Amino acid sequence: MTTLTTTDAPKAAPAARRAAPVERRARRRSASLGLLAWVVGIAFCLPAIWMLLTSFHAEPDAATNPPSLTAPLTLDSYRAFFGTGGGASPWPPLINSLTSSVFSTLFVLVLALPAAYALSIKRVEKWTDVMFFFLSTKMLPVVAGLLPVYLFAKNIGMLDNVWLLVILYTSMNLPIAVWMMQSFLADVPVSIIEGAQVDGARLPTVLTRVVAPIAAPGIAATALICFIFSWNELLFARVLTGVTAQTAPVFLTGFVTSQGLFLAQLCAASVVVSVPVLAAGFAAQDKLVQGLSLGAVK
Repeated sequence: MTTLTTTDAPKAAPAARRAAPVERRARRRSASLGLLAWVVGIAFCLPAIWMLLTSFHAEPDAATNPPSLTAPLTLDSYRAFFGTGGGASPWPPLINSLTSSVFSTLFVLVLALPAAYALSIKRVEKWTDVMFFFLSTKMLPVVAGLLPVYLFAKNIGMLDNVWLLVILYTSMNLPIAVWMMQSFLADVPVSIIEGAQVDGARLPTVLTRVVAPIAAPGIAATALICFIFSWNELLFARVLTGVTAQTAPVFLTGFVTSQGLFLAQLCAASVVVSVPVLAAGFAAQDKLVQGLSLGAVK
């Protein structure tokens, strides 16, 4: 064991004194960055917090300029949103949004998993060209395809049909899902797949019992993003639906009428419509962070 002699002590003391200010500066820098992160995070959350607060105000208080922070709180806007005052019920649009988002996300996962497997593990010839072809499908502006889709849906009698939205959302989210899952599946060890194939496992078994459990964080992240995109989509839902297949974002636009803007009711409706997305994100937050950190941004 090495011991510090008395002659070495004068040399060690100045080094320790020089290290102390460096450590203090590092701690101050870390504290400053942490405080800045909190400020930026709160600034990003302020619009949502303001929307939540406004939803508990009466319409006259919500319409004041500048808005009043001390106005009395009430649940009248939520009662009006859920139709207790005789208005339209929000449950059919919410169910339509849930149906189109959930089913389209499931279909996307079923189609994207084998496609990503073929592009990452059992790579097809010119797989990079295939990937760029998927990406090129997102370069067309959505509004440019709106009229052809409308005419096609009209000719086959599928206007105001929630399953038309399921098909559209599946086709719109599939390229993104393939891109994300290809990156996730590239991290799956090939030796495990080859071992399963030696044991006699066929492709469906390999995908469901070997690849899917290993790539579960990436699949969860992909599913959450596809669900959010489907839930928030407005343009196609606005044009292709009427009453039967109306979705929640389309229902929200009904609060902006010729009689004025019902700000408190709109904020209450926005809070309710945001709850499923927030709940899904909160439930899958660990998988989302793990999946994005492992594959999508590497």
